[in-house]
Amino acid sequence: MRIDVLTIFPEFFKEVFDFGIIRRARAVKIVEINICDIRSFTTDKHQKTDDKPFGGGDGMVMKAEPIFRAVEQLVGTWKRENYPNGTRVILLSPQGKPLKQAIAKEFADEANHIVLICGRYEGVDERVNDALVTDEISIGDYVLSGGEPAAIVLTDAIVRLLPNALGSETSAVNDSFTESLLDCPHYTNPREFRGMEVPEVLLSGNHALIERWRKAKALEKTERVRKDLLK
Repeated sequence: MRIDVLTIFPEFFKEVFDFGIIRRARAVKIVEINICDIRSFTTDKHQKTDDKPFGGGDGMVMKAEPIFRAVEQLVGTWKRENYPNGTRVILLSPQGKPLKQAIAKEFADEANHIVLICGRYEGVDERVNDALVTDEISIGDYVLSGGEPAAIVLTDAIVRLLPNALGSETSAVNDSFTESLLDCPHYTNPREFRGMEVPEVLLSGNHALIERWRKAKALEKTERVRKDLLK
């Protein structure tokens, strides 16, 4: 998979993808990640990427022209209907569809080229959404200073679901939200710590019993913390 991140602050991503699962996935060519400076696609001497909104109002709006040029260069066309198969152009925005595990899995399974557009200021010229964007994604009901943190979150969520990115084939399968439940509790050594002991069932060696316990605990935690998921 190839992921291109469009941003006016490329330094925001310095070394951020050089750790853990993403670093390993990049090293073995499971994913290629490129950080693209939107300013390099401007044509004026000041490399202007924003302007005042038509109709008045506070703040600035990111201009359409450099984003169109960037997508056209990266994808080969600026017309969404002509994108190559497996191409997703994603705008990170608080107005987007909430990011869920199923959405991350869809991107991991179906996309081979993802372009992430990091919004800033009061937003992005709506013509970007109208012509370029295949998906508008939000990572939560709150407003960030820009789409850069959201791009990092989405990239991490996608890359860990790519084939062979994790050390274990079942790691992603057992994650929280994969089956609409939170994950079960986990324990490791020592067996006893400050008076708190590992549940005896996990030491029994009875794998069927352990599996039933884990499913019950996952259901119990989901009901306690995220009852909305049980619907």
